Amino acid sequence: MIFMISCSDYHSYYKNMNICNAGRVMALLGLLALFGMGQAVAAEREYWVAAEKVTWNYAPSGKNLIKPDDGLGVWGKTLTYPKYRYFGYKDGRYKERLVQPEWAGILGPQLRAEVGDTLKVHFLNKTDRPLSMHPHGVFYDKKSEGADAASAGAGIGAAVPPGKSFTYTWVVDEASGPGPTDPSSIVWLYHSHVMEEEEANLGLVGTIIVTRQGMARSARDPSPNDVDQEFTTLFMIFNEENGEESGMKHTINGRIFGNLKGYDTSIGKRVRWHVVALGNETDNHTVHWHAQTVLDHGRRTDVVEVLPASMTSVDMIPRSAGNWLLHCHVDDHMMAGMSTRWNVAPGK
Repeated sequence: MIFMISCSDYHSYYKNMNICNAGRVMALLGLLALFGMGQAVAAEREYWVAAEKVTWNYAPSGKNLIKPDDGLGVWGKTLTYPKYRYFGYKDGRYKERLVQPEWAGILGPQLRAEVGDTLKVHFLNKTDRPLSMHPHGVFYDKKSEGADAASAGAGIGAAVPPGKSFTYTWVVDEASGPGPTDPSSIVWLYHSHVMEEEEANLGLVGTIIVTRQGMARSARDPSPNDVDQEFTTLFMIFNEENGEESGMKHTINGRIFGNLKGYDTSIGKRVRWHVVALGNETDNHTVHWHAQTVLDHGRRTDVVEVLPASMTSVDMIPRSAGNWLLHCHVDDHMMAGMSTRWNVAPGK
């Protein structure tokens, strides 16, 4: 609800108070908030994202860090490939990249919003092919769909040409946010959708995290106030060599055989895992955390199932210190390197 306030309406109330007009408004807003009549003001959040060509290494260490004696097998024959990635920037000059957490791997910048916000995403295509940003979950009009270029009303945002830019407007309404049985924040995918069957495999994937209205840490920080840490995992098999086994990279966030690092937490922390998947019919994954359990929409488990384009968010309070495995429990996926480790430090 938006309150239109005129100071003159309350002049008689304040006539004996030494308070300026602005002060009267602030006092009234304070009273409204005190009695539960106030409501958070929606924000417009701007992001600057560029698509760029890079060289990606699936195992920077050159080693199998899960079972060193086994080596990398056929999957280590070639480790570096040309890829396309989304990068976040500080502003529209596209000079200073935003720093990504180490665990993000190949993922694009994480976009955040609270229910009621609007996302303005400025996209610059710095590559050699038309690309886009297509979001899941949020509300948009046809011009901001980022897909289906041949349809009426699509516009340039459906296929941004090389060297060009476009600003997407995505509204985070109630239907974009957590449902009644969801935790206080949920995850949505975004990805390029010009030739969508190719572009996720190129590496053009990222996530949007939406927090329930009233549960953001602050107006500036829309992350949820009831968790201490949030991690994101993309389980996906990248096909680099037209189906040849050596090119089927079974990854977590674009890394294989324990080469993804940075999942560090401690006993007693409130940790939320956002789990997503993309790919083909082989991308049916059973995500398993060793030594801990998660709460999955009221169900206690230590395995979460995901299919291509699945998105789910689960909660954990680590209770056992150690350096633990996180992996897909499908046998041939484990064998091909879809594993990493995450560290739980002793609590203070």
